[in-house]
Amino acid sequence: MDLGEWAAVGNADSGARPLAIEARGLVKRFDGFTAVDGIDLTVPEGSIYGILGPNGAGKTTTLRMLLGIIDPDEGVRRVLGHERPHEIAGQIGYLPEERGLYPAMKAYDAIAFLGSLRGLPLREGRRRGRELLEAHGLGYAADRQIRQLSKGMAQQVQLLGTLVHHPRLVIFDEPFSGLDALNQGKLERMIRGLADNGTTVIFSTHVIAHAERMCDEVAIIAGGKVPFAGPVDVARDRIPPQVMLETRAGDGAWRAAIPADARVARKASGATQWQFSLPPSGVEPLLRALIEGDAGILSLSIERAGLHDAFVAIAGEAAARALEENPEEQR
Repeated sequence: MDLGEWAAVGNADSGARPLAIEARGLVKRFDGFTAVDGIDLTVPEGSIYGILGPNGAGKTTTLRMLLGIIDPDEGVRRVLGHERPHEIAGQIGYLPEERGLYPAMKAYDAIAFLGSLRGLPLREGRRRGRELLEAHGLGYAADRQIRQLSKGMAQQVQLLGTLVHHPRLVIFDEPFSGLDALNQGKLERMIRGLADNGTTVIFSTHVIAHAERMCDEVAIIAGGKVPFAGPVDVARDRIPPQVMLETRAGDGAWRAAIPADARVARKASGATQWQFSLPPSGVEPLLRALIEGDAGILSLSIERAGLHDAFVAIAGEAAARALEENPEEQR
């Protein structure tokens, strides 16, 4: 089965939107090291899709293969219906993790220059550059050189240069890296606005909160493999809902209704806290046992698992710890 047949079967099965990205079995090696090991991805058009994993997991290599910057050693890919992504560069916007602008360029010229790399005429790029800067509250800086801008302003200029040619697909590699909370919020709103207008947005990140808050679907990458790819809700449902219970009593016949692996903590007030997965039988038998056994329910809530817990369950504790090795990015 070739890539087209495989994608057609996937679409027929899922009833999903047309695909902006189709990739199957992507493998990339560098000097005998396998950076990406058999990755499959399908990204629906108009979606916000996150590639989530620790640094070194293979996220950037995967994005570069999808962009056509490097070719896979094995596997097939199709981007916006094309098997040679570099041939449709004008329909793609790309913000790499390693960013940089010519410091002597004026802000609006820098935007135009980036657009020209994607086929946009310089004159039109300059016009759009001024419009974009004005629309994003930076009109006053249009004629300033990049070296005269703050780091955050320069990052915004490069971001606008990624979008100036009106791409159908935008790929961001760690776009929130180095941004303060205010500019992170601006970027999130911009990404949502792009998707609302039909643009497909893919971004890599090692910050789970960004993926959970923004993405329709995610691919979790660990060790160059994708143990999960699909809707965020499906990832979270890999873990049963968690019961948070506080009882006045610490023991009794009712304890038989609480799983043996429940986490238990004693509070200074003498109450007992319990946390455990919701039993397959549901909450009703548990409630009945607690009430009839006079456990003294002080509080009870059922919480759906978050994406962080799902990541741990899917990718493992080691990969989750690696995500947290960059505390600056966890703000």
